[in-house]
Amino acid sequence: MDYKNAGVDIEAGYRSVELMKQHIARTMRPEVLGGIGGFSGAFSAKAFQQMADPVLVSGTDGVGTKLKLAFIMDRHDTVGIDCVAMCVNDIACAGAEPLFFLDYIACGKNYPEKIADIVKGVAAGCEMAGAALIGGETAEMPGFYPEDEYDLAGFAVGVVDREKMVDPARLKEGDVLIGIASSGVHSNGFSLVRKVFPMELPFLTLPRPELGASLGDVLLAPTRIYVKALKALREAGVGIHACSHITGGGFYENVPRMLREGTHAMIRTDSYPVPPVFSLLAKEGGIETRVMYNTFNMGLGMVLAVDAESASFALEVLNQAGEEAWQVGRICSGQKGVTLC
Repeated sequence: MDYKNAGVDIEAGYRSVELMKQHIARTMRPEVLGGIGGFSGAFSAKAFQQMADPVLVSGTDGVGTKLKLAFIMDRHDTVGIDCVAMCVNDIACAGAEPLFFLDYIACGKNYPEKIADIVKGVAAGCEMAGAALIGGETAEMPGFYPEDEYDLAGFAVGVVDREKMVDPARLKEGDVLIGIASSGVHSNGFSLVRKVFPMELPFLTLPRPELGASLGDVLLAPTRIYVKALKALREAGVGIHACSHITGGGFYENVPRMLREGTHAMIRTDSYPVPPVFSLLAKEGGIETRVMYNTFNMGLGMVLAVDAESASFALEVLNQAGEEAWQVGRICSGQKGVTLC
């Protein structure tokens, strides 16, 4: 009896690391110390030693049950982008720049090519965010996970000078709310999605004219990463008073998280185009409108508040950065919360 006969293939682990090295190498930053394969990842503090009061900002998250769709479609090179996005978008809401990322993959059986595909996506997400992939863990856990399944989670650290942090204390009545387009469902609400649509082939791969692609392709589209868009706003001198990453809990949970006491967000649902996948979800699932906005991003992955005088310029900056964005509402005085109208 040996470890391989018990279900853990150490040699497959070695091969996974070799296959993923080329992807990890693309994410390296000058501050990264050492190579791949050590017991820990090291990152030099020189990246922020000139800041007056550097603040480290961290985020951790996973992909959730969207992974079930990846298993069915047998496509594993984009869920890594989702994993990175869920962490770095949260960090960016604080005004921070992501510095480095670590991933954790737990699987029933280590298929090196599949693991390398997952890490390829993680590396792609890190490139989009400007973060270095400095470490990770692949845990082969036979008997705990089915052989063809895995879980994926990550952890990111960023930094911001304290005086430049996004601070809701600056929020005031009359501020304009700007919404930035999502790429679709992103990585939240898939437990409901999987109840509405049959998670099977060929249903997921059939062309859907109303979506412009197959349902599987639309649902598997990776979460959009907003790090560079928010950085472009800061570099252009646009003051972001508050920022919300629209994830699990949709608008009703996430928008109030960016508010201070005494302020209320008013959002017009007709101020931007809602992607057709959400209309299809609501129709096929018989889902009430409030539930939709309480579960999904409904086409806006990020909502931020700026001075009314800066709103038009902020939209120009975002468009130049390659984002679709709209003025979707305003801040008014009142009880902390959000009204959709």
